Amino acid sequence: MALVGVLALQGSFNEHIAALRRLGVKGVEIRKPEQLESVASLIIPGGESTTMAKLAEYHNLFPALREFVKMGKPVWGTCAGLIFLANKATGQKIGGQELVGGLDCTVHRNFFGSQIQSFEAELAVPELASTEGGPEVFRGVFIRAPAILDVGPEVEVLADYPVPSNKVLDSNSTVEAQEENSVSENKVIVAVRQKNLLATAFHPELTADTRWHSYFLKMSTETGEGASSSIVAVGADLSLDQQTKIDLPIFQ
Repeated sequence: MALVGVLALQGSFNEHIAALRRLGVKGVEIRKPEQLESVASLIIPGGESTTMAKLAEYHNLFPALREFVKMGKPVWGTCAGLIFLANKATGQKIGGQELVGGLDCTVHRNFFGSQIQSFEAELAVPELASTEGGPEVFRGVFIRAPAILDVGPEVEVLADYPVPSNKVLDSNSTVEAQEENSVSENKVIVAVRQKNLLATAFHPELTADTRWHSYFLKMSTETGEGASSSIVAVGADLSLDQQTKIDLPIFQ
């Protein structure tokens, strides 16, 4: 039966595995290229994107990750994982970082600012609610978060977030537009899907709401990489109490 891989170089991989466990699904840590051969889908977690890129380069993971994406297997990037999947990234450190690519978008690496400017916000998620049920909003946890500045024609926008117009950056520049007297708002994109690729600028794994994880698991069926029954379950007779048990400190 197929496994869900979670790239475990750095960042919140344990939290993703815990979220999968709450859904009764087994997630496995991925650190080497050959380990990708044993999984049918992959989550690239949030973390420090430059550090993750250096570790991925050290372990020679980039060629295998790009091939995984090209094969059409489902891949979900959260926060730093979103940056990994983007075809183009701005606002990077000097020297930049290597990207996996495949997602037709431009992402700004630290759009929302530094660590102390992290925040939580209610996001309208009509597609998620339609597919997974539950409320029409999702509590997004943004930690030194990126944002998507533009997308290609095949990319479906799943969530966006309003920002002051003087905060919106041009995709060809890393300099904020100077409109100090403007009080209007624009929106930046914070969740997208393109065929087998899912990306969120926020951290669903840090909340008790597992709908994004459930949505991603269903992508395996849609992309032909295995039906939901092929996902390895963590115990076939999980009780409701076991399924909802929270084993890591997360936002309620």
